[in-house]
Amino acid sequence: MSTSLIAGFALGFSLILAIGAQNAFVLRQGLRREHVFPLVLTCAVSDAILIAAGVAGFGALAAAAPWFETVMRYGGAIFLTWYGLRSLQSAWQGGAAMDVSKGQRASLRSVLLTVLAFTWLNPHVYLDTVVLIGSISAQYDDRLAFASGAMLSSFVFFFSLGYGSRVLSPIFARPRAWQILDVVIGIVMLGIALKLVVM
Repeated sequence: MSTSLIAGFALGFSLILAIGAQNAFVLRQGLRREHVFPLVLTCAVSDAILIAAGVAGFGALAAAAPWFETVMRYGGAIFLTWYGLRSLQSAWQGGAAMDVSKGQRASLRSVLLTVLAFTWLNPHVYLDTVVLIGSISAQYDDRLAFASGAMLSSFVFFFSLGYGSRVLSPIFARPRAWQILDVVIGIVMLGIALKLVVM
């Protein structure tokens, strides 16, 4: 296994490991066992596209259009605020409606649109995945292997998060646990939104 591949995997995994809006949503859907495969595949493929764009030099293009970052930042903040408030409202109303066995199943379309918004409206994705990975990849002779390693880390992470969350199902069989999760998700979303506005 090449050094470039390992370096790309390590960097990609470290960047994606932080708890964020996208990861919290994948965890929630994994616990509910709703559309897990298309969800995690969408996340991983989106990351792969962004990584490929970064390594191919899209970071320089984004730097040439400074308005792009501002639009993505405020658009992302608005979306995260809306979703965070919705999560807090669900927690306030009670966890019974969030019970895996009783809750209303979300449509595949709504799940995919939500995760695509979390992914593509998050300016940190462009800074981390496109600009950072793209610029670091320039340090390696085998940029293809570096990009492949970073892409592989996304697939490993999202599939592990989506399907691994089922281990926690016994805990989340209790409505109170869903309320706590919704509160945590709401706070994370609002915190990220605030950070985007004041950065």
